Amino acid sequence: MNGKDEVRKKLKIKRRYFSGVRREFADGCILDNFLLAYEGYDSFLVYNSFADEADTKLLITTLLSLGKRVYLPRVEGENIVAVPYGKTRKGAFGIDEPEGQAYFGKIDVTVIPLLAVNERGFRVGYGKGFYDRYLKDKPTQRVGLGYFFQIENFNEDEPDERLNSFVCEKGIYYYGTDT
Repeated sequence: MNGKDEVRKKLKIKRRYFSGVRREFADGCILDNFLLAYEGYDSFLVYNSFADEADTKLLITTLLSLGKRVYLPRVEGENIVAVPYGKTRKGAFGIDEPEGQAYFGKIDVTVIPLLAVNERGFRVGYGKGFYDRYLKDKPTQRVGLGYFFQIENFNEDEPDERLNSFVCEKGIYYYGTDT
């Protein structure tokens, strides 16, 4: 097992046991922190949270109520594409994915799931590289969403794409990158 595999295993367990009122409170704080920093943007690609990921359902609903353009990711082969928010169906890995036409225009903010993030702004995802491939050469704010305990010490790999920020219940961590 390499370092990232160990981090994945450890954080999946930590997230599983982070539940109830503490989790609901943390998700509310994450939403507030996210809106403070990013409400001024117009378009958002937001992952559709499942299982014990930081919740994005209220974030998506809030952005839509503010008149923002919201897209969800859909797996197509080895890549993800952005699709306007709308009707969904179970897709890859049992996650609800949008059914519409893919959108290939500019998206201001991309909200990215993660298992862990390090102090340099690199994330550990689920190991398939979908978001790293998607983010390559895209001019979008790269925002990781998660809980404070997901900040971990690990070394990134060559294909890893760096985040601009990590939003958690305790605040926003900026990584000095600008897109």
